[in-house]
Amino acid sequence: MTVFSLRNKSGNGIETILRRGPTRLERREWLEGYLFIAPWWLGFIIFTAGPFLAAIYLSMTKYDLVTSPRFIGAANYMQMLQDPLIFHSLQITAVYAVAGVILRFIVGLFLAILVNQKVPIVNFFRTAYELPTVITGVAVALMWQRVFHAEFGMVNNFLKLLGIQGPAWFGHPDWVVPTFILLNFWEAGRTMVIYLAGLQTIPNELYEAATVDGAGNFRKFQHITLPLLTPVIFFQIVLGIISSFQVFALAYIITQGGPANSSLFYVLYIYRQGFQYLDMGYASAMAEVLFLIILGITLVLWLTSGRWVFYMGEIRK
Repeated sequence: MTVFSLRNKSGNGIETILRRGPTRLERREWLEGYLFIAPWWLGFIIFTAGPFLAAIYLSMTKYDLVTSPRFIGAANYMQMLQDPLIFHSLQITAVYAVAGVILRFIVGLFLAILVNQKVPIVNFFRTAYELPTVITGVAVALMWQRVFHAEFGMVNNFLKLLGIQGPAWFGHPDWVVPTFILLNFWEAGRTMVIYLAGLQTIPNELYEAATVDGAGNFRKFQHITLPLLTPVIFFQIVLGIISSFQVFALAYIITQGGPANSSLFYVLYIYRQGFQYLDMGYASAMAEVLFLIILGITLVLWLTSGRWVFYMGEIRK
């Protein structure tokens, strides 16, 4: 490092620091840093950015996976406007997403509050609620298919003991989507863990001060717990909507979109267009629209989060 001291006409000293290029050690550290992040960058370019850009191009082509893509401009997007199943599948997916997010929020938060108590064998219950979420989607789908089977399923057999005739859960158009929504109970353990982490970051001093002021449990939850959990709630809502709009495995294995397309979720319809009808260009256009929908919802949540998401530092100020 070379330092020069200069003085201007008024006599004030100005210190100017001129530094040579990076040293050999610095260049080595930079190279090692780039090498460490190279696998992530390669994975992002090959498996995320590359397919995304390819899908944008294919969405403007006629491509059947056999012949070469033929550019047709915005024809696929115009076709979507005339496809009634597009709006049908989007409606089903939106209902599933909203109801599923609300259900996972209520159940997950309730379980997190329960396992946050200092009671015996609480670690057992934490593990028991979280353990089902590590099972793969195919195994979960096959299990629920058996549990809700109309003839010999566990649920309908239990209802028979009570003198109730159970419905055809996955076999009736009016019951299939509500049944899929009920399956969100299975994922409550994952949301419970995140809510539990958020609960344990809330200082006990706030609850002690509220107790001194005479606040009950409901007041504490309303004015302390819920506001300080809003960052976690925001995170859960964003991830929940993204995952709900991408639901595929359950519907594909259990119903394959039936009966009468009553469980034709949007991603399942994309799969049907791309790999059953071999219309990959149209499927790519549908995928790009899904990306824009999820991006739009995420941006709306992000832009409005300042009105209802509160952080500890802001509250202390």
